[in-house]
Formats: sequence, structure tokens, C-alpha cells
Amino acid sequence: MARVPFIAGNWKMNKTATEAVMLVRELLPRVQGIEKVDVAICPPATALGAVGPMLAGSEVGLGAQDVFWADSGAFTGMISPLMLVDLGCDYAIVGHSERRGRFGKPDERLSANAVKVFGDTDDSVNLKVKAALQHGLTPIMCIGETLPEREAGRTDEVVSSQVKAGLAQLTAEQVSGMVLAYEPVWAIGTGQACDADEANRVCGVVRRAVQAQFDAATAAKVRIQYGGSVTDTNAHELMSQPEIDGALVGGASLDATKFSHIVHATSVLARELRK
Repeated sequence: MARVPFIAGNWKMNKTATEAVMLVRELLPRVQGIEKVDVAICPPATALGAVGPMLAGSEVGLGAQDVFWADSGAFTGMISPLMLVDLGCDYAIVGHSERRGRFGKPDERLSANAVKVFGDTDDSVNLKVKAALQHGLTPIMCIGETLPEREAGRTDEVVSSQVKAGLAQLTAEQVSGMVLAYEPVWAIGTGQACDADEANRVCGVVRRAVQAQFDAATAAKVRIQYGGSVTDTNAHELMSQPEIDGALVGGASLDATKFSHIVHATSVLARELRK
């Protein structure tokens, strides 16, 4: 069975609740009746409650940008999976490089100590993935190498290691329903997208890592997105690649026209491939 492509918009730390409502109001008519592609947006936590009711019953799912691994407790500032489910979330991004303190375009004010405030590690990513799955949220687990790691020839090693650690102690059934997002850190927020052929190659590395850890059937089912400076102009080339099952879109998802163009381009490709 062919994998259904998945386009998710990561709004990052953008849009107040009022602005988020306006953007969703503009986006929904542009993707109405979309076929052969799943769509979701991941607004900041402060806007989830405002846009959740707007998305209910629509073609667009709701996702959070992070999730904590405990249901409740003395964890100031954290958001539990139960809270996200209560707000109508379907997805949760886990282990984004910016949450790991690995930035493509870092704030020059960030020292090594300041970066620790983000703090996600392979171990915490694994805990968050398990918590999301336990409560019916689909994790979008992010993986990717920094520029120094790529220049050192360690891309395959880094992404395979992150896959192995993030999926530890999960069942094949759990993994087959997940989404993995390959996001080369050096391409995030920099305007420098990974070459489509190379993005496809690394997504293939990710799929083989899943196969090595589980089995071929699981690897064939899991959806692998590409993320990192995806735009309405390069989406067609990226989405045409056989190993790429969609995109985790950053800046372009803040523009209803650009994001809907990415969605529609993916839908057209999916229909053509399934003729």
C-alpha cells in the first residue's frame, strides 16, 4: 500500500492566538477538498486552544511543537500529552533540532550554557515519543545533522544513531504509524535547502535504519518527511523523490498561499503516482 504524503506546518514561535485564527481562516478554504495528502499545522502552544475548534472536522490536523513525557506533576512550563489531547491535537513534534539546542541559524546571543535551556537529548526524545503514542498522538520525530557533522562525513551515522535512540523500546506497530522528519540542521531557517537527490538519499538512510531496527514491512510503512527551507518553489522537486513522504514546513507555513501551494503540489504528484 502506497504511503500517503504528509505536509505539516511548524509555525515555531510565531503568531499570537488572534493572528493564528486569522491565518487558519485564510488557509482552510485554500486546502478544502484536498486529496491524497494529509495536512497539519503546529502553532505555538498559546494558540492551540484558539485554532483547535476551527480545524475540527476539516482536512487539516492540529499538532503541537513539543510534548512532555509525564501526564502531570511538578514540571513548571511543560505541557503534557493529556493537555494536548484535550485541546484537540492529533500530532506532536518531538526532538526538533531547535529543541535539542542545535540551530541552523543560531541567535548570536546564545552561549553554550544558554543553549542548554532547550535541552532535548536522544533519551528525552524517546520518552516524549513513548508518551505521545501512549495517549494517541502521532509523533513527528525529527532527526538531522549539523553542518560540521556533514562536513566530517558523519551524516549517515548521526541520523541513524538518532533513529535508533528515538525509537528504542517501541514496537514495530507503533513505529509504522509514526512520522520521521529528516531536517538537516544547516538547512533550517537558512534558506539553503538540501539538494533533492541528497535529501532523498538520506531519507533512504533513515528508512534503512528503521528496517535494521525493526523489519522491512515497518520501514515500508513509516512516513519520512523532509524539512529545511522548504518553499512553494522547491516543493515539487523535493516531493517527487521516492523516499520523501512529505514535508515539515517552517517559514512558508506562515503564509497561507505558499503553504497551500506546497499542499496542492504534493496532492497533484500523489494523484499522478497512483494512476
